[in-house]
Amino acid sequence: MSQDQLDILKRALEREKAARKAAEKILEEKSRELFLTSQKLELLLEEKSSQLQGIFENIVDAYVVMDLEGKVLKLNEAATKLFGYDISKESLNVQNLIFKDDYDYAMNSFHQLKSNGFFKDYEARVYTKSKEVKWLHINASVVFDKKKRPIAAQGIVRDITDQKASEEKLIESENRLAALILNLDSGIVLEDENRNIVLTNKKFCNLFNINAQPDDLIGVDCTSASEQNKMLFKDPEAFIERMKAIDKDKQLVIGDELEMLDGKILERNYMPITIGEKSKGFLWTFTDVTLKRTYRKSLETQKQKYYGIIANMHLGLVEVNNNDEILMINQSFSEMSGYTQDEVLGKKAGLLFPIEGGSDIISEENKKRQQGQSNSYELKVKTKQGDIRYWLISGAPNYDLNGEVVGSIGIHLDITDLKTLEYQKEKLLLELEKSNNELQEYAHIVSHDLKSPLRSIDALINWIKEDNKGKLDDISLQNFNHIERTLEKMELLISDILDYSSIGAMNAEKTNVDIAVLVDDLIKILYVPEHVSISVSNKLPSLKGDKVKLQQLFQNLISNAIKFIDKPEGIITIDVTSKSDCYEFSISDNGIGIEKQFYDKIFKIFHALNKSKDSTGIGLSIVKKIVNQHGGNIWLESELGKGTTFYFTLKK
Repeated sequence: MSQDQLDILKRALEREKAARKAAEKILEEKSRELFLTSQKLELLLEEKSSQLQGIFENIVDAYVVMDLEGKVLKLNEAATKLFGYDISKESLNVQNLIFKDDYDYAMNSFHQLKSNGFFKDYEARVYTKSKEVKWLHINASVVFDKKKRPIAAQGIVRDITDQKASEEKLIESENRLAALILNLDSGIVLEDENRNIVLTNKKFCNLFNINAQPDDLIGVDCTSASEQNKMLFKDPEAFIERMKAIDKDKQLVIGDELEMLDGKILERNYMPITIGEKSKGFLWTFTDVTLKRTYRKSLETQKQKYYGIIANMHLGLVEVNNNDEILMINQSFSEMSGYTQDEVLGKKAGLLFPIEGGSDIISEENKKRQQGQSNSYELKVKTKQGDIRYWLISGAPNYDLNGEVVGSIGIHLDITDLKTLEYQKEKLLLELEKSNNELQEYAHIVSHDLKSPLRSIDALINWIKEDNKGKLDDISLQNFNHIERTLEKMELLISDILDYSSIGAMNAEKTNVDIAVLVDDLIKILYVPEHVSISVSNKLPSLKGDKVKLQQLFQNLISNAIKFIDKPEGIITIDVTSKSDCYEFSISDNGIGIEKQFYDKIFKIFHALNKSKDSTGIGLSIVKKIVNQHGGNIWLESELGKGTTFYFTLKK
């Protein structure tokens, strides 16, 4: 190689070294600049991180940092308050916060966070430290280190418990409203601003005979539907014109009636829905008022009918206000009082008619009406002609539509004739009582006067028999004995007649009578043959009554039972059954029995089925009188040859 070539190479090498040094210098300067920039960036990053740290610590929402195993690393003040945990004093894993029913959803969301690096709009329930359940909304992301490796997760947590409760209440209200609309007894149609159906119910479909479900009608154009269905109405063109007028005016319509071809009458209400000045739709309601209208017509007919009856009935009708001022009278009252309606309108009824304290009675009765009471009372009045009459008044309060008493209505019956009859009745009763007393006194006198000759005759016969002892033949003695038996029977008959007449006259004070003791005492004093047994099935009660008469009642029935037993072994049973307002007694025997045709006759005076010297036919008449006086009844059941049962009731 020549020297020139070497020089060229040498110069080229020197240039290359110089260029490398220049490049190294530039690189060194750039590296220094890059280092300084890096230092500035790190300082800026630390500053921004510090600022961001302060933001997260002071934001209103809760801020949570956790490792990838769920251990909580950081809570800001809002998070500490929300969950109730202080992680500087106790450890916490988010798995312990998850509501049990939301666990699977929470785990799936956590896996999504790890795989995608974030999740948004996570909503679930958690337990706080105090076991309170909270609804949370969370947006979370993964935190990476400088080498882009996931090391933690952070999330912004918002308490939406109140919001959820409000949403649930809103949904519940919407469901209730929907259920209410769907089940209303009125047809409902809700239209949007374009007159397309938004909501309807089953009742609407039924009213218009639409063979579809309410959901099938959503979106239907009501304008065209009205045109299609106009033939359902008696006057289809008038129906369409009315619809157009309503659409044009967009004014509230209440109580518009539609008459359909099938006789149905619908009441239609229309309400435009506006927000501000902008139309947002229309609400229609349709109610079947056929029965109501028919009832109203019927009611009007009945009103006219009863108005005619009231106007012409023989009962006086008077309506007054709370001040006792007459508002209306009917024709019958006008005839009763002698006044025309024009003469009494506005007059106080309590001052116009009554006499002898009647005004005070009217005043008291008006107070009762204002308290809502109804009752009847009598009033002595003077008519326009000056006649004194007696009225029976049935008064009742008169109410307005709000249920307030606005006066009273009185029905008047003229009872003057009835009063006259009552006075006559009282007079007759007094005379009857006097007559009964005189009759009672007369009966005692007659009884005494009749018995005296009988005793004298009996004594004379005994003297004749003594004076002619041994001289009289058997036929004469037999005749004398027959006379004596007849005298005894006559005396017994007189005594029974006196007893029968005395039953109605005696009014002894009723006392508490123990029937068990009374019957037991009777059995001891009565003559009961050895072949007859008397038993009591149930405990006999105590009751209020006349002890002497009750003793006479049981004595007659038991004696009769003993008298008419024809069996070798006689059985008499006394029993009682408690009823609601009385006791039902029975006295049974196994005697000769009574034919059914005589059941009623045996209770009549002087009627005896078996004639004997000690039977006058008055005993059962006395029994019936005593039972009746104690508010009871008596009857019997019997079978010939087998026995008789007498039943009777006595009031408790």
